[in-house]
Amino acid sequence: MKTDIEIADAAVLKPITEIAADLGIDADKLECYGKYKAKVTQRGNKNGKLILVTAINPTPAGEGKTTVSIGLADGLKKTGRSVCLALREPSLGPVFGIKGGAAGGGYSQIAPMEDINLHFTGDIHAITAANNLLAAMIDNHIYWGNSLRIKEVTWHRCLDVNDRALRFVRTGVGFSCERDDRFDITAASEVMAIFCLAKDIDDLKTRLGNIVVGLDEDGKEVTARDLKAEEAMTILLKDAIKPNLVQTLEGVPAFVHGGPFANIAHGCNSIQATRAAMSYADYAVTEAGFGADLGAEKFLDIKCRLAGLTPDAVVVVATLRALKCAGGKTENLSERDDVSLKKGLGNLLKHVENITGVYKLPCVVAINRFATDGDEEIQLLENELSVLGVKAVCTECWAKGGAGATELADAVVKLCAGKKPEMEFSYDLSESTEQKINDIAKKIYGADGVVFTDKAKQDMAKYPQNLPVCIAKTQYSLSDNPKLIGRPTGFNITVREVMYKAGAGFLVAVAGDIMLMPGLSRSPNAERMSINDGVVKGLF
Repeated sequence: MKTDIEIADAAVLKPITEIAADLGIDADKLECYGKYKAKVTQRGNKNGKLILVTAINPTPAGEGKTTVSIGLADGLKKTGRSVCLALREPSLGPVFGIKGGAAGGGYSQIAPMEDINLHFTGDIHAITAANNLLAAMIDNHIYWGNSLRIKEVTWHRCLDVNDRALRFVRTGVGFSCERDDRFDITAASEVMAIFCLAKDIDDLKTRLGNIVVGLDEDGKEVTARDLKAEEAMTILLKDAIKPNLVQTLEGVPAFVHGGPFANIAHGCNSIQATRAAMSYADYAVTEAGFGADLGAEKFLDIKCRLAGLTPDAVVVVATLRALKCAGGKTENLSERDDVSLKKGLGNLLKHVENITGVYKLPCVVAINRFATDGDEEIQLLENELSVLGVKAVCTECWAKGGAGATELADAVVKLCAGKKPEMEFSYDLSESTEQKINDIAKKIYGADGVVFTDKAKQDMAKYPQNLPVCIAKTQYSLSDNPKLIGRPTGFNITVREVMYKAGAGFLVAVAGDIMLMPGLSRSPNAERMSINDGVVKGLF
């Protein structure tokens, strides 16, 4: 069997100018970065159907959400439909950490894979630079007399590399600006959230100016606008804000722009990329990070609320292996184990219930099939879901590309053919922050309630109440405890602090022991990479 890299290397890609021309993008609205990637500066005239792909809580066995997203798009093309993808840019943190690349797999990949997984068009570096420019301007202002009387700095530096040693640092040692600081991973930064939620460059500048960097001696908020930083930050992001256009191995256009890490951020690709995909095709396939309790919840409650978007259909991805993991099985996942499979099924059903029951959206389950999956096990899962009124479709897009996802494509088109869904949110903006967090915990996670630390209560009391809430918690469980797998019951969520992201326009509630700067594993993926004669190996 060929590896992902061998498959990617053997693919024949079209010049990105041809991909753009097929969409109707004028040459003067295309800014090429080499032969196979470009930035797009205009939108088309369509208003395509929006398809959201999400998944069960991730397990060591993987569920293949990005692979299925790409395969679905290829399947839609193979069945004669007009389609575009809108995906997130990989962060270097997981690429060199435990996960590896994030460009799909097998015959369902976006390309050029190496470029996308590494520096791509430099967007994330630009976000890092803008974030850290603001940090430098804060310290510089304090150094030169502090006319704004800044007393407490709440802004942090960032880096797009997993580095636990930077979780707690002391900066400006020996100078008047000396203080405790920390680095967050760039994907979790407020600048990344602003980048993904900005409607255009003017909105981007306004949001950057709204960033609260700290408090003055009277307890008044100090903003990036007070420091006159928003113009320079926008200049650093002026090219990055334009959506990137690449392609799948089967030639489906793919806008890849912004936003991983739905466990500690909102985890969605940019509004600009989603809108662009919808404007050029009859069907736009997008994804949200990690499980539906994180990525899909934030996509629907934050991104869709802000952008006025409503998905026409939702796909929840699962694998037999991952469901067995969710049921407690830890080895020999290719062996048949009906007990673990049925036990793990509860996790999948909770996510489906949330989509159809809380958000009132039509949903189909995609069973991402491995070569070792037996027909009897697949039938068992389909039967279990059918009894509960859940439609399941088996996909083989990793092994077959679009040809392995035509049935899923037909099922999704059927869902989209109905009346536009009247989506509901899991909470109302008029509710208190405490009530919103309780709503998410009880409705989406299945928790009994929420325990707020004294700090979290103090935080909520001083921040605006009419904002969406972005909960940062573990991706491995519906709870805030990664060891509570499957569909746990009888648990509470503990919120230890709440942060105000004025530029992004939401509050972040930090639950459990989640960290905003991940660390590398004992044996990070970086150790297994190599480059010889310009050929990179080990990105997957």
